[in-house]
Amino acid sequence: MKLGCCLNMLGNSEEPIGRAFIETAQEAGYEYVELPLAQVMELDRQEFDGLLAQLGESGICCRACNNFFPAAVRLTGEDVCPEKVKDYIKKAVERASRLGAGVIVFGSSGAKNVPEGFDHGRAREQIVDALRWADACTSAAKIRIAIEPLNRKESNIILNLTEGEELRRMAGVPSVRLLVDYYHFSMEKEEMETLRRWMPQIAHVHFAEPQGRRFPERKKEDYGDFFQTLRDGGYDGLVSVEAYAKEPEQALRQAVFLREYFA
Repeated sequence: MKLGCCLNMLGNSEEPIGRAFIETAQEAGYEYVELPLAQVMELDRQEFDGLLAQLGESGICCRACNNFFPAAVRLTGEDVCPEKVKDYIKKAVERASRLGAGVIVFGSSGAKNVPEGFDHGRAREQIVDALRWADACTSAAKIRIAIEPLNRKESNIILNLTEGEELRRMAGVPSVRLLVDYYHFSMEKEEMETLRRWMPQIAHVHFAEPQGRRFPERKKEDYGDFFQTLRDGGYDGLVSVEAYAKEPEQALRQAVFLREYFA
């Protein structure tokens, strides 16, 4: 397994990508960073080239992107515009590929949450359409899409690994897999047995201390059980810390102890 960090959780409204912490992540010993694709898409060409240059100079790579879709690109409801979705996907995947990402995380609650009164079955079919459109781009770019089940405080659809697996099967395309996020997993009180069941489909992992969704500070028995399940299932991919911090630089350096669970 390789340890990385989602930098957008450390950013702010003025700089939502969190690029100020790229060098800190490299110095602290992380093996990669995970960047928010929707926010990266807001950069103009010159700003994007500057981000690529910063990554190159820092010596750390971007192996994954989260925040696939912005809320303005609707995926469910009566306001879905297929051409707008397809155009966004094409451009977003191109940027993710240039960043070097091998995984794009599909949580995107703002884009996929089902409008009040709209049929959930139809909404799932709309999300499946979006995944299939995305697969046409990501498969060619050798990028995987990882469906991220969220918790019910953030989303009203795809709230656990089993629902994520049902969606993956509905899509039926090769690039779409699952993500397990320890924070959402814990918030929804999912069982380790469920994770064991769907381990063959896990393509990416997010991690945070569930209490306050903050950076982990010390080893805990529950952390050990989670990573043991990953290891027993043969997982050897990326693990991104996706958490908030009052003191980001200190939190980044402290959380590298998670690597002790990888052996």
